[in-house]
Amino acid sequence: MNFPKLQETYLISDEAKAFYQENRYIKLKNVLGKDEIDYFNSVISSEVDRLNAQTKPIEKRDTYSKAFLQIFNLWTENKEVAKLVLSKRLGQIAADLMGCEKVRIYHDQALFKESGGGITPWHADQYYWPIDTDKTITAWIPLQETPMEMGPLEFSAKSHQIITGRELEIGDESESKIKENLRINNFKHVIEPFDLGEVSFHSGWVFHRAGANQTDRMRKVMTVIYMDATSKLKNPENKNQINDWNTWCPGAEIGKEINSPLNPVV
Repeated sequence: MNFPKLQETYLISDEAKAFYQENRYIKLKNVLGKDEIDYFNSVISSEVDRLNAQTKPIEKRDTYSKAFLQIFNLWTENKEVAKLVLSKRLGQIAADLMGCEKVRIYHDQALFKESGGGITPWHADQYYWPIDTDKTITAWIPLQETPMEMGPLEFSAKSHQIITGRELEIGDESESKIKENLRINNFKHVIEPFDLGEVSFHSGWVFHRAGANQTDRMRKVMTVIYMDATSKLKNPENKNQINDWNTWCPGAEIGKEINSPLNPVV
């Protein structure tokens, strides 16, 4: 299937760019249309069904595993999914918000929160990434309307300024410690439903979480992580960054531009 909209520019106002720079998140309406959402919902759902290896009942999983089914780099598995992940439209939005000339893919991931799935604890994504810049951004693309009871993203606006909590991997400890620190610092929390076709973008260091899925339906979300095309690999600071180096940018060298075959410019 071809969707011309994926190659079309999405106009972002100066006010929207300024909002993102100040808060390090933004929600944009009508990034995708119903036809695109319906099609990629079907394609991505089929890939998640095919590749999902989680068989343990929710009640027997830890907090992280209760949060979602997580399938990575679907663009390398399915040429149809690649049309979305590598689309000029999403890449252009990411570049415009960050103020970059071009962006690269870091990786994608489907995040499917099952009916009865638990919270996604407070965390900052870039704890996991051996990238030398804060010009990183995640597109969070719901594949259906996402009401409050389904567990949409919650952002702590401007929290990219906070250092405390950046050293925590996602889990019970990050949920409790980051929640308390955000309370003390009194940053505004923003949690809203997502309309069909609405997509959010958030930076690697802004703290965010998601609620439990209290509906009888799967909350289906596709995400794409972008970085400034000139980003370099930094010396990993934890075991997760070492794993990310070997998995998402294999062959990249510390201090040099991340340009492996898994990190194309879009």
